[in-house]
Amino acid sequence: MFDLSGKKFVKRALHVMLASAFASPALAQKSGDEPVKTLGTVTVSSGQPTSLPTQIPTTIEGITGKQIEETINAVDSEDALKYFPSLNVRKRYIGDYDHAVLASRASGTGNSARSLVYADGILLSNLLGNGAFYTPRWGLVTPEEIERVDVLYGPFSAAYPGNSVGAVVDYVTRMPTQLEAHVKATGFTQNFKLYGTDSSYSGNQLSASLGNRNGPWSWWFNANRLDSDGHPIAFANKLVSSGVVSSTGTRVTGAIHDKNPKNEDWLILGATNQVHTVQDHAKLKLAYDFSPTVRASYTFGLWQNDVTRTSTTYLRDANGNRVYSGNINVDGRRYTLANTDISTSQGDLQHFIHGLSVKSNTRGEWDWEVAASIYDYHKDEVRSPLGALPSANSGGAGRITDMSGTGWNTLALRGTWRPEGLGGAHLVDFGLQHDSYKLETLVSNTSDWLSGGPTSRFSAFNGQTELTSLYAQDTWRFAQDWRTTLGGRLERWRAHDGQVANASSVINMGERNETAFSPKAAIAYQVQPQWAIKGSLGRAVRNPTVAELYQGSIATNVVVNNDPNLKAEKSWTSELSSEHELSNGLLRATLFHEDTRDALYSQTNVSVTPNVTNIQNVDHIRTTGLELAGQFNDVMLRGLDLSSSLTFADSTIVKNDKFPDSVGKWQPRVPRWRANMLVSYRPDDRWTHTLGIRYSGTQYNNLDNSDVNGETYTGSSSYLVADWRMRYKLAKQWTASAGVDNLNNEKYWAFHPYTQRTFVAEIKFDL
Repeated sequence: MFDLSGKKFVKRALHVMLASAFASPALAQKSGDEPVKTLGTVTVSSGQPTSLPTQIPTTIEGITGKQIEETINAVDSEDALKYFPSLNVRKRYIGDYDHAVLASRASGTGNSARSLVYADGILLSNLLGNGAFYTPRWGLVTPEEIERVDVLYGPFSAAYPGNSVGAVVDYVTRMPTQLEAHVKATGFTQNFKLYGTDSSYSGNQLSASLGNRNGPWSWWFNANRLDSDGHPIAFANKLVSSGVVSSTGTRVTGAIHDKNPKNEDWLILGATNQVHTVQDHAKLKLAYDFSPTVRASYTFGLWQNDVTRTSTTYLRDANGNRVYSGNINVDGRRYTLANTDISTSQGDLQHFIHGLSVKSNTRGEWDWEVAASIYDYHKDEVRSPLGALPSANSGGAGRITDMSGTGWNTLALRGTWRPEGLGGAHLVDFGLQHDSYKLETLVSNTSDWLSGGPTSRFSAFNGQTELTSLYAQDTWRFAQDWRTTLGGRLERWRAHDGQVANASSVINMGERNETAFSPKAAIAYQVQPQWAIKGSLGRAVRNPTVAELYQGSIATNVVVNNDPNLKAEKSWTSELSSEHELSNGLLRATLFHEDTRDALYSQTNVSVTPNVTNIQNVDHIRTTGLELAGQFNDVMLRGLDLSSSLTFADSTIVKNDKFPDSVGKWQPRVPRWRANMLVSYRPDDRWTHTLGIRYSGTQYNNLDNSDVNGETYTGSSSYLVADWRMRYKLAKQWTASAGVDNLNNEKYWAFHPYTQRTFVAEIKFDL
């Protein structure tokens, strides 16, 4: 019998599958001479309905909605990215709405502002800040809507700002050509065992879609409800060394001895942040064809979330009563447990999106597009008590964090010029863009944290940034087997109306303006009909976000813990790829390199006294790596498809004068090795069986890599996880699926614990 609780079986399977993926191309071949365009999970994007600039000779990978449905246990839209080369989404539980950050080749899951996520041209990336709290708004797309997803690796298109330095993700959602309807019900559950917690956490999802086309009109409506109980993602703790040797304090039992990431002894006292989230999603898409070549489209999306975070203490006094706060005594040491160490909170969020575009598609000499979008925090309120549990459940003083009025908007004017027609040597793209971001955060005191109104200000952080950009790029086929793209992006960045406040003081920040130019270049050579070599080079300027500039605090009328004078990150990124198309698949090898100056990280500046800890510029980070990807159809027998990727990245801090101990260390959350594997087997039209494997090597949270113990709370661990899915077509319109994520029940961490073995079941009706 296989030991699925350990790693040996999965490691052996991974080795076998990787060897198969990158073995000799002498595999089973498909009949016919036409090149394969749909390859396993990842697809060649050329000619597909994506907004990504596929004419640029650089790395673009994709997956269709049908492939997602058949092979991936996709409950959230970010699940579609599970098996993309070099990508990782830090999704801690199903419905993780505020920490599911995307990582790429040279950017970890603490760098949310180094990637861009779009859905139908609407920006979902939350560029108000950088880090775990500023996750893309995945909830505005449901898996049922997805037509396809494409990813552009690196900042090689002039059409995107410097936040594209890691990757650009484009979700294309459905737009019907005839009447169609879909209904899906999903259930999931996990048994979570960690420290003193041993419990089951379950949930369900209901989704319905309806769409049609009538003459020049087409429309699509999707509604979705997700009700998810997540496992605890945080744990109250105290360093053993922080305790005072004493006989005083309430003697308690239940504290769990453990080692923290620095291998220091600490006590785990309770499980906190157990999230129950109920998320409602509704989206309406309308399109009207003014002519066969001009279409207007409008999208309205609503996402609302009622969320409760609860906590459980592990501590008991001599009478068996739960202990949540006060002076406690563990093994002869006294510790002070604050009221908020083991606490709760409630959130009420309602966000809107609007997207409007008018676009021509003549495919002649000229095409154009006007597009605008708005993302609005219509309501965003989180309430938390100041008193200790359990008495806080009945009310009492607390605080309200209100972010209503926060949001962003975009406007783009784009054009395409084909001076010699569709098949001509030149394809010129150009445009003017304006993006604006507004952060409003007011923290107020209240006499009743459950339902009371604000009584006085506790703190406030406000500010705005704007980016106005002009770009152009020309894709030129200058010889029969050669193609190049040359372009550039001129950007004017502005930060203004920054404000930091405490209960009694308000400090207003000055305005800042910066101008930057980012050149782009790519070239491809078709060595043979089935073999191409591509090279890309691009500069990216990632400007500081509103939160990085202004979200700090005030002490004695002096701003601390933030720096409104932060420099922009400046990166030069390059890649060189060799792609070989086989009769049944594709092999790709990519060398990549990124050189970043003034990277933005939270760190302690030890060059000043007293030391200052806040967002700072790290002088120089350098990353060099190799990415291998292979996709094959009908491997050894018909219906057996395989896709796999392997990434090596040497990402090192080269210079950091403010924190010298970090020099020579790995960039946080960028592991040396990553690998993905997906094998699917379709013996007939009814059945699909899939096995997926995800691997990530050693990584760190701290810039100085002092967190050597990744297998604990606040650590970052390596992991090897297997997923399984089985799909069966019951009848023409009915489909059932069952699957398991984390089949081997790996316990792994990215500061917080990831989900343990999770069972998923679905039933779907399609009309």
